[in-house]
Amino acid sequence: MNKHIKLPLNREEARKLVVGEKVLLSGKMYTSRDAAHKRMLENKEAGIDFPMPIENVAIYYAGPAPAKPGEVIGSCGPTTSGRMDAYAPKFMAYGQTVMIGKGLRNEDVIEAMKKEGAVYLTAIGGAGALLAKCIKKATCIAYEDLGAEAIYELEVENFPTIVTIDSKGNNLYETGREIYKED
Repeated sequence: MNKHIKLPLNREEARKLVVGEKVLLSGKMYTSRDAAHKRMLENKEAGIDFPMPIENVAIYYAGPAPAKPGEVIGSCGPTTSGRMDAYAPKFMAYGQTVMIGKGLRNEDVIEAMKKEGAVYLTAIGGAGALLAKCIKKATCIAYEDLGAEAIYELEVENFPTIVTIDSKGNNLYETGREIYKED
């Protein structure tokens, strides 16, 4: 059974999500990858605010392909989340509650999730064309010079994800393996 979530998601609601739950996201989220994460933090340290609201925000680690004529966006699959591990704890401290990507996260990120009440959701890698069908509107809002790594504001409807690491630090990459271990 899928759980329907309306974005943005506050910390209280993020803390209710449980590892392994299938979640359909609707509302507003933003794309950002490592180059944009780095620039946003450098700008913040220089006194320049984030280009999007950071409190309760969902950031999708993706670099969308250009849209073909008549499409909202091109293929928009997740990138490897570990690239953002150096930046993620700071983003959560500023108020980010949802990270969406693929792959493992390091212990610093997981500890920050537990402290800040954030969650990590996985979108299925290799399904970027299908995921793009859940994106109803896409607008480049910052760092257009970064090309695919620019920041896009996305309006999504029933965007499929799985709670991979919850705010208690439960990790599907660990618990999922246990099911298949032989005694």
